[in-house]
Amino acid sequence: MLNAVFALAFLLASPPSTDVSTLSWMSGRWAGTQDGTESEEFWTDVRGGTILGMHRDTKGGKTTGYEFFRIEAVPEGLTFFASPQGRPPTPFRAIENGKGRIVFENKEHDFPTRILYWLGADGKLHAKIEGMLQGKPASEEWSWSRRP
Repeated sequence: MLNAVFALAFLLASPPSTDVSTLSWMSGRWAGTQDGTESEEFWTDVRGGTILGMHRDTKGGKTTGYEFFRIEAVPEGLTFFASPQGRPPTPFRAIENGKGRIVFENKEHDFPTRILYWLGADGKLHAKIEGMLQGKPASEEWSWSRRP
């Protein structure tokens, strides 16, 4: 009976929205500090069918990492394109897009295979990456407050 309930829920579930404007909650400048590393993300307003982003980590006054992002609707669905350290973009397709939460996935990528963003009840922007490293589940998580 339980399997039938899960099967019915799967059939009734609608595919994630491909409307980029549903991500306007991500727009703005976000920053936080974790374990001595200052991190910040900037997300543009949604315009022209895209939302663009940038992440930067600094420690001891030096940049220790950066990444450029683009989220847009393509024929395959809403897609997050990640370009860490200026490398060519890797696509992650949206598998969930709800109010204040989105999940992207690319099972073919080494690490991460999932990227999650959500707006917490505390008003903070949260992000998490998940996947397997050396045969074991691994993840990293960030939390940022809105900045002017």
